[in-house]
Amino acid sequence: MTVETGVAVELRQWLDAASIEPAVAELRPDYRALLVVAEGLRPGDSDEFSERLLARAEADACAEADACAEADACAEPDACAEPGAHPHVAAWHEAFRSFGAKPKRVRPSVDALLRRAPGGLPRVDRLTDIYNAVSVAHVLPVGGEDLDRYTGPARLVRAEGTEPFEVTSGGVQEVEHPRPGEVVWRDDAGVTCRRWNWRQCVRTRLTTGTTRAVFILDALGAMSDEALTAAGRALTEALAGSSPDARTATRLLRASDAAHVQ
Repeated sequence: MTVETGVAVELRQWLDAASIEPAVAELRPDYRALLVVAEGLRPGDSDEFSERLLARAEADACAEADACAEADACAEPDACAEPGAHPHVAAWHEAFRSFGAKPKRVRPSVDALLRRAPGGLPRVDRLTDIYNAVSVAHVLPVGGEDLDRYTGPARLVRAEGTEPFEVTSGGVQEVEHPRPGEVVWRDDAGVTCRRWNWRQCVRTRLTTGTTRAVFILDALGAMSDEALTAAGRALTEALAGSSPDARTATRLLRASDAAHVQ
């Protein structure tokens, strides 16, 4: 089902064409992706609005860890500050292991952000800051991509290993390739995000000039549909608050539906 607030037909069609490959569904049938497309965004550097969201997310993450550590029921206080102890983060560790990734070396994006919260989350640009704040506040991986740099629709697949993945190393643009069987997001031109939500490519990343974007919110069985919907609502409200002319549409993709597609 697609929920929209007046986005262009082109964006609605793009959203409807997004898909999950049956091979991914076989791996994690509990996976869901809430896709949010937006146009009319006001891009730019980090600002007061995005700073407030990040500061609140940092404070809430630290307060939750402190409350857990102080609780009488917490037998191991030190473990409470460990992001991997959260049920949804732990589920993502399991998902990474299922296709051969080592989550202590290549962490799910929300795990990496939660580990940075005590010392301060990164300040990148206003759009990236917004979705990072939602990721930490709702404890789920969230990614954002520039829609104008996409070629064809987004597809979640298990990689063959030959697909191009563009990165920057030492200021020089290079092309890498995922490992065979790795879960990746891709379009017709190549991989847009490796290892489900670990690292995004250079080609489609958000910039201070992005006005149309897609945001991908990743959920596993440890997160309810209601909690996922709440995270999506928080994101669309933040986008509307930072960009008064923003128009959005959302679509929920279920791996369990893809499992029946042959």
